Amino acid sequence: MRSTASILHLDLDAFFASVEQRDKPSLRGKPVVVGGVGARGVVATASYEARRFGVRSAMSAAEARARCPQAAFLGGRFDAYREASGIVMARLRELSPVVQPLSLDEAFVDLAAGEDFDPDRVDDLVGVLRADVTRLTHGLTASVGVASSKLMAKIASEINKPDGAFVVQPGTEADVLGPMQATAIPGVGPATAERLRRLGVATVEDLRRFSVDDLGAHLGQSSAESLYRLARADDDRPVDATRETKSVSVEDTFETNLVDRTHLSEIAEQMARRVAQRLRKSGLSGRTVTLKVRYHDFETHTRSSTLSGPTDNGRVLAETARRLLDAEDLGGGLRLLGVGVSGMADWVQDDLFTDPEPEEELGPLPSRVERRQRRGWTPGEDVTHVEHGDGWVWGSGLGRVTVRFETRESPLGPVKTFAADDPALSARAFVSSVEP
Repeated sequence: MRSTASILHLDLDAFFASVEQRDKPSLRGKPVVVGGVGARGVVATASYEARRFGVRSAMSAAEARARCPQAAFLGGRFDAYREASGIVMARLRELSPVVQPLSLDEAFVDLAAGEDFDPDRVDDLVGVLRADVTRLTHGLTASVGVASSKLMAKIASEINKPDGAFVVQPGTEADVLGPMQATAIPGVGPATAERLRRLGVATVEDLRRFSVDDLGAHLGQSSAESLYRLARADDDRPVDATRETKSVSVEDTFETNLVDRTHLSEIAEQMARRVAQRLRKSGLSGRTVTLKVRYHDFETHTRSSTLSGPTDNGRVLAETARRLLDAEDLGGGLRLLGVGVSGMADWVQDDLFTDPEPEEELGPLPSRVERRQRRGWTPGEDVTHVEHGDGWVWGSGLGRVTVRFETRESPLGPVKTFAADDPALSARAFVSSVEP
């Protein structure tokens, strides 16, 4: 445990939904849900306006629609999310070289590793940081916690969320943590919380009444030891800026069960090539290729094949993925297919007799046109019209697509409907307008 509050945790508020509200003026202040928009979709992020109706991450899209039918349900624009995340992470690295991103919208920072860190001016540092995040991202907000440990910094960032900050003064960690629900401790999910409830545990203070052995009899020794320590705010984990990527994967849940092996083989190849692109972009390679399939009855299988050496070659990965798929009995069809690579390395050892893959074969797969042919226009997708200009897809179906013509810089725009195959309407690539 540190003697100073020098570990910072930043969490961008309702990140995906906030980016959509920022870029779509008509959605500001309205409930927005980002995630899978089909019948089998899952909520990735809900705006705070949607959360008031009980919509939460990981909830099925069907339940979210039932709870908040007036929400805008959008498919997501990861280019926009990655850009905003990159700007925030760059700002954090100005504070310290030791930054540990946990996801696009969340990171730990070791402030003590920064050259100019003054433990007596943490409040000022946090105020400037939060203002800079909003300015640099054109309106996104962040919740920030600072404490002497990663545990307490993360918990602190939740205390005044959204768009708030809290600094846990050294020596007060146990007092701050004690009154909180036991679920505030990482790892205490619904199942563990229910077991604790049966023991009469609701708060962290209640949890402290039990010895390690008592907890171990109900939760298992490993979990008991961890809970015992964390309930007392005992956490000496360092901020790890070198945490390695464990795997790279792509998967998709289909609108209807797919049974055609040729079609599924094409999708597996596209996924493998997309994984290869991500590997090269990150300067990585991998040895183990994994195919994930989920059947119509939700039974999920994985098959893996380990290569003789790490590779980032799309053709090699695609051939391996297809071979793994060939070994699967498609039965009543697949509702999900995924391809991943693990066993990561930062070097490549391809077969010396494997020809280099031509760069022109490695364009983004599947293309927007191919995705649209299969699924139609995606709600939230950026589009442009020859006559009306730039906008985004409000909704589509029955051979029609409805577009709201507005951008981040424009006022609320008009809504117009077109034939889904109108040649004047086309997808618009994300164009950055945020200045770092």
